[in-house]
Amino acid sequence: METLLPDFVTALGHGIYAVDTGFTRDHFDAAYLIVEQGRAAFIDTGTNFSVPRLLAALDAVNVEPEAVDWVIPTHVHLDHAGGVGLLMQSLPNARLLCHPRGLRHMIDPKVLYMSARSVYGDAEMRRSYGRLVPVPAERGEASFDGQTIHLAGRPLLLLDTPGHARHHHCIWDEQSRGCFTGDTFGLSYREFDGAKGAWILPTSTPVQFEPEALQASIARLLALGPECMYLTHYGRVGAAAADVARLGALLHTQVDQMTELALLLREVANRHERLKAGLQWLYLEGLHEHGCELAPEQQLKLLALDVELNAQGLGIWLDKLA
Repeated sequence: METLLPDFVTALGHGIYAVDTGFTRDHFDAAYLIVEQGRAAFIDTGTNFSVPRLLAALDAVNVEPEAVDWVIPTHVHLDHAGGVGLLMQSLPNARLLCHPRGLRHMIDPKVLYMSARSVYGDAEMRRSYGRLVPVPAERGEASFDGQTIHLAGRPLLLLDTPGHARHHHCIWDEQSRGCFTGDTFGLSYREFDGAKGAWILPTSTPVQFEPEALQASIARLLALGPECMYLTHYGRVGAAAADVARLGALLHTQVDQMTELALLLREVANRHERLKAGLQWLYLEGLHEHGCELAPEQQLKLLALDVELNAQGLGIWLDKLA
């Protein structure tokens, strides 16, 4: 008898489930549940407010909380890791596996909270993230590049992938020939899917965007020959290896376009607004070429948060060049 899943849980095959965390809007932020021989791991968690959905997903696939072995945020930005501490309170046997640059922020999240507050402000922090719950130090460990962990014998390979953030790793799953990419392999919203497949864009969210490192990380993931990518924003993309390669080429091109735009606007007045306008133009042009049938106003509405954060990230990158 087929398991009836909640509408926010999607079975993707190979024991992988995408959980829509409900952050910001539907189909914007995903956490992933991997189930292998009755054992489980979460990759990314969303925020504190996502935790009930993650626990409901476990229940829906008949996995007890005690059977979760790993919680693995791809990086410690709060839409990926804000719910880690609270979730682990309900998972007594789970261990946290975190990038070494991010682990201390999961154990003592004060600095992480203050950094996010500087970007989003107090009201948004309360509304979207809540109080961050620390993870006991003895339950966490740092990943290392090339590390392989096993979920009931299923290998998961950890890869250091800076560029979006220096505290970012991705997780390669040989069984599905897919990679859990966090934000390294960009953002792809299902509303933009069309006859050509998915459309994708890079993210330069503050505060550690490094275009050369991001280009190298994208190339490293593509070198694995993946047949799909599991994005936090949003869902599985890639119909086959060739389609993943197409998306990777699009990301490479856009990283160059975004940085060229930023350098052109480096010294102009009202730089942030000019960056936003330039990004909007780039994305509208890209979506037009992709054959997107949504009205431009709807496209920009869906991309409004990304345009704002990408412009902020590009601005911080420019200031570091000075």
